[in-house]
Amino acid sequence: MSGKHFTPSWFEGQTPANSYRSLFKWGDPQQFKHPNHGLYAFMKQVFNLTDEDFQQPHSLGLEPVEVKQPITLDERHITALRGLVTPAEVHTDGYSRLRVSYGAGMIDALRLRKKIIENLPDVVITPRHREDVLAVVTYCNEQHIPVTVYGGGSSVTRGTEATRSGVTLDMSAHMNRVLSFNEINHTITVESGMMGPQLEDILNHAPERLGAQRSYTCGHFPQSFEYSSVGGWVVTRGAGQNSTYYGKIEDMVIAQEYVTPIGVFTTQEHPRCATGPDFDQIMIGSEGTFGVLTSVTLRVFHNLPQNRRRFSYMFRSWEEAQQAVREVMQAEGGFPSVFRLSDPEETDVAMKLYGIEGTPADSLLKLFGYRTMEKCLLLGHTDGEAGLSANVDRLVRRICTAHGAFDLSLFPVTQKWEKSRFRDPYLREDLLDYGILIDTLECAVTWEQMPKVHAAVRSFIKQRPQTVCMTHLSHAYPQGGNLYFIFIARMERIDEYLNLQYGILEAIAQSGAAVSHHHGVGKQTAPWLEQQIGAPAMDVIRTLRSHFDPNQIMNPGGTLGMDMSDDQRNKIWSKSLERK
Repeated sequence: MSGKHFTPSWFEGQTPANSYRSLFKWGDPQQFKHPNHGLYAFMKQVFNLTDEDFQQPHSLGLEPVEVKQPITLDERHITALRGLVTPAEVHTDGYSRLRVSYGAGMIDALRLRKKIIENLPDVVITPRHREDVLAVVTYCNEQHIPVTVYGGGSSVTRGTEATRSGVTLDMSAHMNRVLSFNEINHTITVESGMMGPQLEDILNHAPERLGAQRSYTCGHFPQSFEYSSVGGWVVTRGAGQNSTYYGKIEDMVIAQEYVTPIGVFTTQEHPRCATGPDFDQIMIGSEGTFGVLTSVTLRVFHNLPQNRRRFSYMFRSWEEAQQAVREVMQAEGGFPSVFRLSDPEETDVAMKLYGIEGTPADSLLKLFGYRTMEKCLLLGHTDGEAGLSANVDRLVRRICTAHGAFDLSLFPVTQKWEKSRFRDPYLREDLLDYGILIDTLECAVTWEQMPKVHAAVRSFIKQRPQTVCMTHLSHAYPQGGNLYFIFIARMERIDEYLNLQYGILEAIAQSGAAVSHHHGVGKQTAPWLEQQIGAPAMDVIRTLRSHFDPNQIMNPGGTLGMDMSDDQRNKIWSKSLERK
């Protein structure tokens, strides 16, 4: 059926086990989030499409995975590895090997849709205890076998891709236990394979699960929360959507334990100390190049959802909105928890995505002169003790209204965002089924840099015809914040995508921003790392790697800029993907 009430043939069938779609689909195989009518109409308008273009999806990837890449590791090593751990925890089937090498990035989805399979480990091991990890890493170090570490699989930087085969350790299968909880210190120690929802459920129900006096929260809620691991958060320096109040993961880590090729490395459980360089900060963000994170001690916080104050404001301009957000962060009156500012293009899309367009709120905004492609939406909420939460809410209101913002708090804007905050990634499959690609890149900036970086990156993306570029600030500090770019384009060729992605990274770097705020480096962003941090700092990373990993077996092939290929150094990922 075509016309106003036409609904595209969005896929809602059973995702077959062991299919290509089961690998590139986000999250729960049975869950979906289809574009609403407003977003669908917007896509048709931007890309000059009609309902006829959405009658039949291009490819659904429902076929069984066929892995023809041979195992290159000598059988004697596989036999030896089975002797080191429970034999059933050693997997050599093709699906298991592919599952842990491809992450949740667009490059992974594009390759799987085209049935391009490369860079697989020979063996996947699902360790049950730290002793299993130690035995495997020790053996692989002696035999010079590459080791890659896999957590939840939400990497978008090719962080788990086994470019040199070898062994991949899947930490999430069994290493997800609570090792200790200390209510006096407000800390919890867990194994690195624990997934976000499991940790949060345990803390929310701490009286029943841990014998605590009250309920707690970790406060770390990345968009990948439901499908990312604690270890993944730590080794990539991740950030949650509530980070403006609770902090990034490096603000939450108290102590860690790593299994390295030269032995077990632990840090001390002190909140602060003056005993030389901070080894927690040295190990956080190491992305598996120094060793395998086996456990981590985190700060916890009182769980007080009853004190949350939600707010949303509309500004007349991007410049006015940035100034207001900066003033809130520099007012020294406390910080909001979620603090998300959308630029004009993202604001207009958000009006469609969250069903605001055409409502009384939309009519009021137009009446008071908040114009399309100029207005900017700020939404968020406060957390913490009741008085603090209320005071921060008043602070935000005072500063925003002083800058001419329209108070939308009576409308459920923030509630709509909260409802979809972990579900928006499901839109990706629907759109890519019809050749529309949606992806993200993010960076860190100072307040002074922010206008320049925003303009430079948008200018590059907009050079490509019919390309949407939405931007938001979702992590704020007194000195600056992040810029999170979401680009939507009609393309299915891998080389075309990589040219766009690498061009955006180059624009970010050339404009002076940090090339990653919370996604990490992986193998994707590695070519920009040394020019970003400088040769002396890169030499320190290389020296640390040589100390912990003298045989260079840990997560090789470009992670953190280590041992890159010539193509990677020249910012060419793979010539084999040209014209594909």
